Amino acid sequence: MIKLIKPYISFDEVEAEFRKTFESGWFTKGPNVDNFKKALCEYTGAKYSHLTTSATTALTSCLKILNIKPGDEVVISDFSFPATANVVEDLGAVPIFADVDWETFNMLPEALEKSITDKTKAVIFVDALGNPSGLHKIKDICASKNLPLIEDAACAIGSSENGKKVGSIADLTCFSFHPRKLLSTGEGGAILTNNEEWNEILKIKLEHGAKIQDGKFDFVDFGYNYRLPELQSIMGLSQIRKLDSIVSSRIKIREEFCTQLEPLGYKPQRLLSDVVYNVQSLVFLVPDGVNRDALISFLKEQGIESTIGTYCLSGCTYYREHYNNVQPNAEKLQRSTITFPCHDDVDASAVCDVISQFQS
Repeated sequence: MIKLIKPYISFDEVEAEFRKTFESGWFTKGPNVDNFKKALCEYTGAKYSHLTTSATTALTSCLKILNIKPGDEVVISDFSFPATANVVEDLGAVPIFADVDWETFNMLPEALEKSITDKTKAVIFVDALGNPSGLHKIKDICASKNLPLIEDAACAIGSSENGKKVGSIADLTCFSFHPRKLLSTGEGGAILTNNEEWNEILKIKLEHGAKIQDGKFDFVDFGYNYRLPELQSIMGLSQIRKLDSIVSSRIKIREEFCTQLEPLGYKPQRLLSDVVYNVQSLVFLVPDGVNRDALISFLKEQGIESTIGTYCLSGCTYYREHYNNVQPNAEKLQRSTITFPCHDDVDASAVCDVISQFQS
């Protein structure tokens, strides 16, 4: 089976540092955690970084430090994995689904502006499948409304817009290091920000609410253990050093797919001209008349893994039943997008040849 993605890491790359960690017995809150946090800041240009157990706990932490309460409204991109909405729902706040652009798959500025009310307390922009197109425009709207912008950049490490790396643009940025991501620590995540006040709050919140005051260790707030361990930080460090080369390789693979599939009617996710896209997921709109689900089944029979693009959150059973506000573009994208394999072991020409043989 040709998989969608394979990890960009081998045991040989981390074995020596793993051995040092085992010999030291220092498995948490050690030098590798600190070095990984520093490397994330150096790579993205953000001032501060915090490691977490996942992008979900990262998003939850951001909502917590913004003091999002039951009844508050948070506007979110409607084309994403359900975690984006789940973290809002979990706090008793109300997710307001903003529809997305049919071509970039990202939040429409006009949909955001229409969604803002006096109950709106934050906005979560999703870099759909790693594409940050339109992020600065959304940031400008949030700034004009004095609303904090959280970026669900679960897929977007290595991407940039307007010459700025994702991680240094939004008020708060959340990464995922899940195995489907370009940089994987097995599970894991991170929060990046340039805001000194939020940085200090996160230090306490992510340390069970603890702080050293007057030379004494004290719990000055309630908090959580969302820490990323030393071994996983070693894995992250190994990959961030070669992240730009990984992105460059994936861009070339995407270009090969576009060259061969666009003449067949497949439409790639649109990128704005000032965007560098990490190609976390290689996603196309299928041509009119092509049964997307049947194509996925056909490719599986041929030994090629594929899947849908991602989800229309407002159309998921839970959110449809609770809010009954399904957004049309996001709903169409869930039905019409497909993700193809993208990594160095993929022969783009061979995969595209198989795709061309499919008949609905």
